[in-house]
Amino acid sequence: MTTEPTATGVARNPWELYDRLIAGVPDDIRVVDYCLGQHWTYVEAECGMGISWTATGGASRTCRDDLRGAPLAKVATLAKSWCFEEASLGIAALNAYYARRELLDALGARYDERIDMPDGTARKMDAFEQYRPQMQGADVVVVGHFPHVDRIAEYAHLTVLERNVRSAMDTPDPACEYVVPTCDYLFMTGVTLTNKTAPRLLELSKNAHTVLVGPSVVMSPALFDWGAEMLAGSVVNDPEAVRMTVKAGTGRFFGEAVSMLTLAQGEAKK
Repeated sequence: MTTEPTATGVARNPWELYDRLIAGVPDDIRVVDYCLGQHWTYVEAECGMGISWTATGGASRTCRDDLRGAPLAKVATLAKSWCFEEASLGIAALNAYYARRELLDALGARYDERIDMPDGTARKMDAFEQYRPQMQGADVVVVGHFPHVDRIAEYAHLTVLERNVRSAMDTPDPACEYVVPTCDYLFMTGVTLTNKTAPRLLELSKNAHTVLVGPSVVMSPALFDWGAEMLAGSVVNDPEAVRMTVKAGTGRFFGEAVSMLTLAQGEAKK
């Protein structure tokens, strides 16, 4: 993917986003524990625990060191790795610092709540539901096949971009160059930060309302400077429950071990 020129005619270096996120992590925090699980990854540091989806593929692994005791900022640099397993560890390391209640509450974060729908059902007030009133009849692009994403098609024109096409409603993700520049709303999975497609997608969506969604979203206001309007990520409630779920594949992850939350640009204090 290429980058688009800025107002000065100079293309923005996509690594600037990652470098800024990494630079925000203090040098004096150490990693306590970590696990690259089959589905989820966690990094636990002296300041807290962060998670990410375990992305696979990309380049071969080169980092085989024991990361326990390593500076969290150093582990966070793995977010730049083209080995997506290593990058998953880097994203989790970034969230070990940024996805903490003491930081997010001060920024005006809102935690998911259940809402009653007109049809009598109850749903979580997640990012999709928050935008539902203004998305009636709009062109909506969702990067990543989220659970129940088909609901958006009930009230808007929906395009789902998916790297691993799994249903008739999915479109291969290279179509982003064609559909994102003209969409009204873009919802991007946080895994786009792991696989390095996020900077380009943010460039393409400059005319859209753009939301990053999922546990892999790095909960830093720095993403607002790259065009995000809202971050819909996660915060760890119970580190022991996260460890059990990641290592053993048991336990209830969302709602108990982890809570979902949103941070909106207009409400965040930088």
